[in-house]
Amino acid sequence: MASEHVVYLGLGSNLGDRQANLVEGIQRLRAHVDVVRLSAVYETQPAYVTDQPRFLNMAAKGVTALEPHALLAFLKRIEHAIGRRDGMRYAPRPIDVDILFYDDQVVRSEGLTVPHPLLAERSFVLVPLNEIAPDLRHPVLARTVGELLELLGNTNGVARVERGLTSRLERDLQHEPPPRPLRLDRVGVSGLRRIIRLADGHGLFYATLDLSVELPAERKGAHMSRFSDTVEEILEDIGGQEAAVVEALAERMARQLSVGHGARRVDVEIRAHFPLTRRTPLSGKPTQELYTLIGRAVATADRCVRLVGVEAEGMMACPCAQDMVRGHARERLLEDGIGEALADRVLELVPLATHNQRGLGRLLVGTERPLRAEDLVEIVESSMSSENYDLLKRPDELFVVEKAHRHPRFVEDAVREMLYNVMAMYPDLPDDAYVYARQVNLETIHKHDVFAERGGTLGELRAEIGGGTAPGETSLAAWLLARLGG
Repeated sequence: MASEHVVYLGLGSNLGDRQANLVEGIQRLRAHVDVVRLSAVYETQPAYVTDQPRFLNMAAKGVTALEPHALLAFLKRIEHAIGRRDGMRYAPRPIDVDILFYDDQVVRSEGLTVPHPLLAERSFVLVPLNEIAPDLRHPVLARTVGELLELLGNTNGVARVERGLTSRLERDLQHEPPPRPLRLDRVGVSGLRRIIRLADGHGLFYATLDLSVELPAERKGAHMSRFSDTVEEILEDIGGQEAAVVEALAERMARQLSVGHGARRVDVEIRAHFPLTRRTPLSGKPTQELYTLIGRAVATADRCVRLVGVEAEGMMACPCAQDMVRGHARERLLEDGIGEALADRVLELVPLATHNQRGLGRLLVGTERPLRAEDLVEIVESSMSSENYDLLKRPDELFVVEKAHRHPRFVEDAVREMLYNVMAMYPDLPDDAYVYARQVNLETIHKHDVFAERGGTLGELRAEIGGGTAPGETSLAAWLLARLGG
């Protein structure tokens, strides 16, 4: 592994949008330098040619794996990318990035002198550096930055820029009233991708996050950067902090966003891909199958409601087309002289053709009780005509095809099976727990897809399946509102 070096850099600009140049310079630095500290921005008189625009200067502390000459080459690429051109040495330029210190090394070679010679001559270099590293010792002059600045004495031409790089942000537009005072249900970011870690034995997950807040009528917009800030603060790094379950991680994000945005309601959904090792039905070959784990949390200032769920794929066989094939096959058997009883017996024994679909099932359960993702996957897969696999040997293909055609199901059947299977697998879940099921079938003989969905409390579903009449239905929005005290 390459060793890391502590470097101090000086950045200056006196051409074009000087603050924007500094911001872009810092942004480009981060490709090879971990910027750990920045000074304020200082405005100075031109160092050499008095009719130039005034300089903006600042200092940065960073950590890099680049050796001195490689770092210098990298800084030159930054200067040229932002617009600096070779020419007169003291001509106005969009950006100037210099190595002030590199560890405690002394470098004297063609094109590179470290520590930078201007550290002993110019206050505009020392003042920003003194702000972030006053005790940093010059390895040749044997004095600290603070001592060098005191010896130099004259700092009258250096003035700190009020509010620095944010000086142009004069207004907080998001908090101003909108031209149309209407409340918005959800405002936020979607498709935010991160690596998360869960302490459930599965380790790291590639996850996609949707985060939103309710926006009051008197506020023009939401601070979109705060969504990413909150995620980064919780995850900390690429591995992230561990959460027991995905819905607990969603709750932490929702509660923190509620504080950061001052929002009446926050909604966070995390969709994380996770693997399960399956064995093919007959050959027993191990195959890694990917599923989507879902954690959702909806929070107010003092309450939070959580849902956990999964998405899984499967195979669907259409009952309608199969029934038509059955009827047509029976007619042909009878026309060929086969008796009705024998024809019916043959049709019972032989799987009949139909058109197939790839099914996508989604199941969510609202409960405080932890539920195993593997159990939810089993519910979704078993609700379709057959599970499917990435790897199948020929005997396995025969098994899956026959199984699917012996269990033909409409998209509506899959949703009903999911709801029923939840009731069967979790008989001890309370009646006020919520279940939502959705099935999408990707059609093969049509150019459109079909879907079905249903949600309700377990109490409502149990009463309906037991009595055959619907006592009412609670939508997911109504259930969340009731649990949040709205």
